Order: sequence, then structure tokens, then C-alpha cells
Amino acid sequence: MSGRVKRKAALAAGEARAAAVVSDAGLCALCGRMLGRRVEWHHVVPKSEGGRETVPVHPICHRTIHALVSNADLARHFADLETLRAREDMARYLRWIANKPPDFHAPTRKMQG
Repeated sequence: MSGRVKRKAALAAGEARAAAVVSDAGLCALCGRMLGRRVEWHHVVPKSEGGRETVPVHPICHRTIHALVSNADLARHFADLETLRAREDMARYLRWIANKPPDFHAPTRKMQG
């Protein structure tokens, strides 16, 4: 089997696994709301920092994580989602998003630091 075919097979297997995880969990790993039609996979420890574990999140939740926290800080201080949720700015976001529908979309602005 050539390298290209192996990569395609691995991608297909990964997509099938990802779909199974979403259907089993059905909840965003950050906010805990039901997932909508679009699901993104967040590296708990950023891939650029050596992370491998991914969790399903809403696109708006994913953008918010990266707008509020740098990859280096995610790896060093917020590798645990509970710690991330406890940040004041993240807790404020989670209170705001709590009653929104699963496919809710709004612009995400990078916080001024």
C-alpha cells in the first residue's frame, strides 16, 4: 500500500472514530451544551506544544478558547478544561453562551491583554 493510500485510510478511520465520539458524547467539552451540525476538535494541549488529545467543541467555543488564551498558556496552565473554565473571562463567556442554541454563531473578538 502506498503512503498516500495509507494516509487516506487513516483519515477515513479517524473521521469514523470522531463521528462515533460525537454521537456518543453529543456535548461540547467546554460549555456542556448539545453539539450542533458543526463540530470542531480542540487539542487540549495544543498540537504545536506536543498535544494529541482532542475534544469536541462548538466552533464558537473553539474560537473563544484561542481568542482568550495563547497556545503556550494552554499548554502550561490550562491543560485541564476545568482550570480553563475557572478563568474569569472564560466563566463570563460560559454564562453568556449557556442558553444559546447549539448552532449559535456570533463574531469572536480577541481580548485586549
